[in-house]
Amino acid sequence: MTIREARLDESEIIRKISHDTIRSIYPKYYPGGAVSFFLEHHSIERIEKDISAGQVFICLDDENGPVGTVTVMGNIIKRLFVLPEHQNKGFSRALLNYAEKLAAKDSGYIIIDSSLPAKGIYLKRGYKETEYHQLETANGDYLCYDVMNKIILSER
Repeated sequence: MTIREARLDESEIIRKISHDTIRSIYPKYYPGGAVSFFLEHHSIERIEKDISAGQVFICLDDENGPVGTVTVMGNIIKRLFVLPEHQNKGFSRALLNYAEKLAAKDSGYIIIDSSLPAKGIYLKRGYKETEYHQLETANGDYLCYDVMNKIILSER
């Protein structure tokens, strides 16, 4: 397994990983309007902008190629997705470990927006809920998510 900075020519791969994961997992937790919002939010334009800023990372499996992605903006972790067929194989853990190291470089805490499917994972990793948000989306549906923080103890 390799995790490295994504290249601009990989933006479609990053979009595919994000959208395939959203389409497979999110309908189990969110109504249609919220799922559509997530798909639009993770647009190719946003992904390309983040790649150009050096904020997007791709996880490559030796046998299967690209399997996951994460975006790190300072001390904020976003867009952590692993293709459904490659979940529960350690890729999410590896991506989160990688992202946390990057995000903790210049800050004493990490911020992450947590969708409902990922909340339990983040709680187990020591994140605490700091905010709860509800956004009205298409069809009068709501998207609910938490903003979570994790305090990083500096090594002295």
